[in-house]
Amino acid sequence: MTHFTMYQILEKKKHGLELSPEEIEWTIKGLLNKSVAEYQMTALLMAIYLNGMTKKETAALTDVMLNSGRTLNFNDQSVVDKHSTGGIGDKTSFILAPIAAACGVKVPMIAGRGLGFTGGTVDKVEAIPGFRTDLSLNEFETKLKEDSLVLMGQTPEIAPADRIIYALRDVTATIDSIPLITASIMSKKLAEGANGIVMDIKVGSGAFMSSKSEAKKLAKSILYTAKAYDKRCVTLLTNMNQPLGRAVGHTLELIECFEVLKDNGPQDLTVLSLELAAHMIRIAGKAKSQTQALKMAKHAVKSGAALKVFEKLIADQGGDAGVIYNYDLMDLAPVKSEVLCPKDGYVKSFVNKEIGFLCTELGGGRKVKTDKIDFGVGFYFHKKLGDKVKKGESLLTIYHRQDQLDDVTAISETLLESVIKIGRTKPAKPEVIYDLFEN
Repeated sequence: MTHFTMYQILEKKKHGLELSPEEIEWTIKGLLNKSVAEYQMTALLMAIYLNGMTKKETAALTDVMLNSGRTLNFNDQSVVDKHSTGGIGDKTSFILAPIAAACGVKVPMIAGRGLGFTGGTVDKVEAIPGFRTDLSLNEFETKLKEDSLVLMGQTPEIAPADRIIYALRDVTATIDSIPLITASIMSKKLAEGANGIVMDIKVGSGAFMSSKSEAKKLAKSILYTAKAYDKRCVTLLTNMNQPLGRAVGHTLELIECFEVLKDNGPQDLTVLSLELAAHMIRIAGKAKSQTQALKMAKHAVKSGAALKVFEKLIADQGGDAGVIYNYDLMDLAPVKSEVLCPKDGYVKSFVNKEIGFLCTELGGGRKVKTDKIDFGVGFYFHKKLGDKVKKGESLLTIYHRQDQLDDVTAISETLLESVIKIGRTKPAKPEVIYDLFEN
């Protein structure tokens, strides 16, 4: 291989010049074998963040990250996965995966832990007593071939280069870079053997993408990369200007998912989960149209088939499947405090990102990597955007521990002063899905 130096590569990217596939490969391989220092990689990440990457560069970065570890190949059109960029109360994976699986889709879920102000799928599912996410890749592969759904935590074998780069991005303010997000997501999804991908790109005050224009650029970047690997892909731009559903917090969110699968969930969460599941069903070749796929998804819920799939997944991975019917089997903080509306009016807006940070303050998230999460704390919102409210009415309930009363007082004040805005006039009903793109 041609000899390069990190100085030359950094100098090039600093001036916004295109790196060759060979230069990108040399850099990532050097990061893995430690001939490229993490501080040098951090400098490159910032240069990429500031100057971007071409489609060709993004594809090359995806390719070398994908091939930095083990790759699976199921050679089966029905293997379809979903990815979300994450947001407050984003729990659709626990709903759409069982629905899609009940309709014949094979769903390989390799999920992550919490990042910043958003909760992670692995953290949330571990609120189910006994549930194992530490499967080996061989176990994962065998289970998916035998069953229709498997969920595991990220493994060092899949895209190890991404694990290092992701950790560096998290602490260097380079998370929200479209080429870096694209390479991170697609390297993992392609490595886990998915033949189709449904991408939920969150937009708004509780998402990493705050504008529709940036989210659209990410959607196009994901679609271009998927097409380069001959994978079917659908990207949806969805609303994250308020909590998705009503629950924020690990146990509370799982309970809400069970309720959706019992056909008793909040409308926005139900609508989005069914729509995402239907796209998975369609691109897996299990339905000829989106209308037919949506009908199948709804039937999987109404018949109880999707709930049975989730119950089997929990039991198969060592969890107590009784939690589906007895929520007391999960840890839920015993003390409830109501946050009361200060005046008459309508819920005008949420500063959604702050809700995630406030949940972390309660212990429902990590400030540092080693923090232990309290599954039982969180918020349950009784009022959403556009709802009419009266003075003294409960806006939300905070679930917490007895020794957190002082913290809860401060959190309640913050929620009323700077997070939940009450206006005099009724705002327009918020859209759940803004836009859709497909390759």
